[in-house]
Amino acid sequence: MPRVRLPQTGKRIVAISLVSILSIATAVIAGRAQSPAAPAQSSGSAAPLAEQQYKNIKVLKGIPADQVIPAMEFITASLGVECEFCHVRREHGGMAFEKDDKKPKEIARKMIQMMTAINKDNFEGKREVTCNSCHHGAAHPAGIPLVAVEGEKPPMAEHDNKPDGNLPQADAVFEKYLTAAGGADAIKKITSRVEKGSTSGFGDQHFSIDFFAKAPDKRMSIMHLPGGESTTAFDGTVGWLSFPGRPVHMMNAAENAGAGIDSDFYLAVNAKSLRANWKPAPGETIDGHQTNLLVGQTDGQTPVRLYFDASSGLLVRLIRYTETPLGRLPTQVDYADYRDADGAKIPYQWSISRPGNRFTIQVESVQQNVPVDDSKFVAPPPPPPGQAPPAHP
Repeated sequence: MPRVRLPQTGKRIVAISLVSILSIATAVIAGRAQSPAAPAQSSGSAAPLAEQQYKNIKVLKGIPADQVIPAMEFITASLGVECEFCHVRREHGGMAFEKDDKKPKEIARKMIQMMTAINKDNFEGKREVTCNSCHHGAAHPAGIPLVAVEGEKPPMAEHDNKPDGNLPQADAVFEKYLTAAGGADAIKKITSRVEKGSTSGFGDQHFSIDFFAKAPDKRMSIMHLPGGESTTAFDGTVGWLSFPGRPVHMMNAAENAGAGIDSDFYLAVNAKSLRANWKPAPGETIDGHQTNLLVGQTDGQTPVRLYFDASSGLLVRLIRYTETPLGRLPTQVDYADYRDADGAKIPYQWSISRPGNRFTIQVESVQQNVPVDDSKFVAPPPPPPGQAPPAHP
C-alpha cells in the first residue's frame, strides 16, 4: 500500500485497505501506478482502461484503470517492498512512475508475463499461481524451504476446507451467533449508533476516531490526524474516502463490496446472506478460544471466512478478499470485548489486518438510536474544473 508522512510527524504510517473500516492514506491514488496521462477522450461512458489513464503501461493493458493500484498493492504485499524498489524518485520529491530506469521494474513485467503463461498453460487460465506463490513477502523468491518454527503452520487454502461430519452445521452456527448477539428483535430495535474511540498500531502513535452508523448499511469513520481528518464512508451503495490535502477517492466495485460488509448494521441477522453457500471447516484457536469456521461461497464473488467462538457463539474473526488482476488481497477483522448495548451485544474492540499492517480500534463510548442524518454519508462534491486540490501538507 502507499505510505504517506503525517503532518507534523516524522513517522511513516502504513495505509489501510480502501475497503477497510477506515483508511488513513489511500487517497494517494497515484500511489504505485504509472504517472497519470491525460484522460482518454471517449464518446461512451465505459470506464477508462489502464493504458488510457496511465503512462507507459505495457503488461497490464486491457484492465480497468481503477485496478492498477490494487494490482500494485498485491505486488508490494507479495514482495514486502516499497515504491522505490521498482520506481524512480524525482530529485525534488515525488515519484516518476513512468520511467523505466530501474531493472526490477523490467523484471516485474517479465514475472507477470511468466505468471500469466503458467496459469494459461497449466491451469486452464485460472489464477492458481501468483506473485506470492514464490515470494511469500520477500523481494526475491524463496528457493529453500524454511526451518519449522514451533506453533506456526501454513494458512489453510480455500480448497483444503473439506467438510467434516463432526463439525456443527452452518445453520446451527448462525443461529447460535444470532442468539448470542441478543436475537433479531433486540438487534433491530437499534437503528443508529455513534461511537467514539481511539486507534493504536501505527508505531507509537494513537489517534482518536469517531464512527457513525445507520441501519441498514450506512457507515462513516473519521480519524482525527494532526493535519486534518481522514474520512471513510459508505452510503449503502457506494463508498468514498478522503485524506488531508488530497481529493476525495470514490471506491470502485471491489472496494464497495468490502465496504458493504463492513457497513452491515445488522450483521448478526444478515451474516448468512453474505454468501449463497456455506461449508463448515476445522476452525483454529483464537485468543485461547476454539472456533467454528464457516466458509462462504457465491459464484463470481470472492469467498468469506467467518470464525465463531465455539463456546459463546459470537463472531470473533471475519476474513474477506479484494480481487485484483494479479491475485486476492485478504482483509482480516478480529472482534473482541463484546458488551451489552441496549439488549444487543456489540464488539467494543476490533483489529484490522492486511499484508504488512495491523491496527486496533478501542471504543470508549457508544450512543444508540440517536439522530444521524443521511447527508453525513454522502461524498463531498469534487472541486470546480480547473481548480487543483490543496497541496499535501
